[in-house]
Amino acid sequence: MDPAQFQLAPDAAEVARKWLLSLASEKRLALKSREAYARDLSQFAAFLAAHHDGGVDKTVLESLPLADFRSFLAHRKGNDIASRSLARQVSALRSFFRFAERNGHFVNRAYVALRSPKLPHSIPRPLPEQAARETAEVSLDFAPGWVGLRDRAVLTLLYACGLRISEALSLTPRDFDRNPMTVRGKGGKERLVPVIEGARDAVKAYLAACPFELAATEPMFRGEKGGPLSPRIVQLLMEKLRGALSLPDSATPHALRHSFASHLLGNGADLRVIQELMGHASLSTTQVYTEVNRAHLLQQYRKAFPQG
Repeated sequence: MDPAQFQLAPDAAEVARKWLLSLASEKRLALKSREAYARDLSQFAAFLAAHHDGGVDKTVLESLPLADFRSFLAHRKGNDIASRSLARQVSALRSFFRFAERNGHFVNRAYVALRSPKLPHSIPRPLPEQAARETAEVSLDFAPGWVGLRDRAVLTLLYACGLRISEALSLTPRDFDRNPMTVRGKGGKERLVPVIEGARDAVKAYLAACPFELAATEPMFRGEKGGPLSPRIVQLLMEKLRGALSLPDSATPHALRHSFASHLLGNGADLRVIQELMGHASLSTTQVYTEVNRAHLLQQYRKAFPQG
């Protein structure tokens, strides 16, 4: 987003511009995250502009009381903004004002007292091991020839390697040619992920049948017209598989990634190893899968010993 669209005075807009650059170069946030943060600051600036006829410059930002921050959040909440979006807006404001202070632009410590809304606690919903394995094989029934082989290869990678759908679809032949293969995750961070023989065979079968010339550094998964495969195609495929395999609505491409982590943990893998394979920046993100396994154990116990 162009800082000029922030409805900020030139001096404050320049701070916003530098902040956005830092999100990319220092924080290495993904593009979509940076765009969301930019929208959050834009909405805050628009809210302030309606109450400051002289414009929102650094002096105004420096003198904002905590009440103004809370009024903005109350205004957003009144527009039926989801708790997660509201929490992200708090995070964006904290980031911007912290950046301004750290880099000597202006200081307003009111943001320190901001509190994020409580988020509903949820845990990932992996598929049973048999169902996760069947998704790839059953996908062959929905498309003939190389397209079916492509679909099986993509789903196999999501489950066998724990990839995000964006990571799988950005893989190039050069990435896959190595084992472990190089995967580019959130914020452009790279990690090495081993590929088991079954997944490697599935991708090789697709590559051998693919009718398009695949350059070493271009995405290797292609749509039927030759362009890069759209994530929406994979999502629609999973919708079909939900019907074919009687899977719940939570059975999405990302559920295969959850299944990878949960099944590794259930078979004795170390949390630190799973963290590295998943590309999680924090171990606390990976620890949520311990709750998944605990929930599964309780479910099985209740089946075995139902309440009288």
